[in-house]
Amino acid sequence: MKTFFKRTALLLLLNGLMAFDAYGQNKELSVDEVLAIFYQRNLDLIAAQYNIDQSQADAVIASAIPNPNFSFQLSELSGNLNNGASATGCSHNPGVSCGPAEYFSFSQLIEVAGKRGLRIQSSGFATQAAASDLQDAVRIFSNMVRDAYYELLQTQKNRWLAQEIVDHYQVIAKANQLRLHSGDISESDFLRVKMESVRAESDLDNAQTAVEQAKAKLAMLLRWPEQSLSFEAKEQWPTVKDLGQSLSREQLITKALEQRPDLQADKLRAEQADKEMELARRLKYPDVTVTAGYARDPSNNALNSGFVGVSVPLPLFYQYKGEADKAAVQFSQSRLAVEQTELGIRQDVVGALATWHSTDKIVRRFQDGLLNDAVVVRNSAELAYSRGATSVLDFIEAQRSYKNVMRDYYSALINRANAYYDLAKAIGVEPTNDKASGQKAALGQQ
Repeated sequence: MKTFFKRTALLLLLNGLMAFDAYGQNKELSVDEVLAIFYQRNLDLIAAQYNIDQSQADAVIASAIPNPNFSFQLSELSGNLNNGASATGCSHNPGVSCGPAEYFSFSQLIEVAGKRGLRIQSSGFATQAAASDLQDAVRIFSNMVRDAYYELLQTQKNRWLAQEIVDHYQVIAKANQLRLHSGDISESDFLRVKMESVRAESDLDNAQTAVEQAKAKLAMLLRWPEQSLSFEAKEQWPTVKDLGQSLSREQLITKALEQRPDLQADKLRAEQADKEMELARRLKYPDVTVTAGYARDPSNNALNSGFVGVSVPLPLFYQYKGEADKAAVQFSQSRLAVEQTELGIRQDVVGALATWHSTDKIVRRFQDGLLNDAVVVRNSAELAYSRGATSVLDFIEAQRSYKNVMRDYYSALINRANAYYDLAKAIGVEPTNDKASGQKAALGQQ
């Protein structure tokens, strides 16, 4: 079953991706490839944590039929060994021994009141619950990996922005050097721009440090620390599909309640607890042990004979009330767990839907003109500064505004991507990415 889960997870989550070459140099990884690496290296541990193999073993144990018992007994061992025994079939000569008494018997425990059937049903629910637990773990871990992936992508975008600003200031610094020599700008203005250039280089150093830290974090999550410096996140944004964003809040909650694997696991455990409670109640009905055998006993009238017997424990002093009460408590707890999970799902859906709408609106505001405005303001300030039509402070402020707008935009893109996946996680669906040519961003790309 563990192999089945591995194949299912990779097929459903990764759309049939081929295994990734783990030793490429400075390899750009897509989010799907990162997920593939994570599950290739971690699914066995996840499956072990959620007791997939144990639930299968418990199912085998629950369906087992008690083994019969065989017994053999010798009796009437003495010096003469039944010499001259009177049993039919023995020699009546006093000098002839008829041998000791021999008993052969088989006994079989027969469970009554449907106990074995209840155990089988209970273990079946437990196995299904373990499978749902694994599906829920896949749901949670997938988003955890995606969060780390997009955190790395955000640091890379910030590094790219920092590098762009450093390169930009280097060009401006060369022009300012010529303007200073020609007396077009004052030395104080020249130094102010130079200070901003040094600050931009410091920002680039900090951005590079943030990238390395994000790489290390993702590599540790993948259990891949030896390759933490040899990969980068590909700029790939999720293709936004209709997960139910257009539905009303109650309709979306209903959809989540039908699909969330954690709720399914809790419901299955409630069914299991119900069967366990019924099984505990039926313990008061005693099981029957049937015995049958063959006897060769010279002391009997007939030397060879057979016998049968039945034994039943009498529940006179204890009727398993403690087991029944304990099972009833566990059933109540399992029903409470279902209700708590349902409440949590409602809260997850409401929060995820609100976050999605908010982040989507923010990104659209940037794309509807704010990005272009920031570029226009920066270019206009540079042109005016180069002609002496504006002060160095206005020029520096325009550069800072551009940097802040771009950082906010990248942050908004990451937040929107995370909100999309969080909404899918809250609903209980696994989003898939379309591999568009050139990796054009459905959420926007700068």
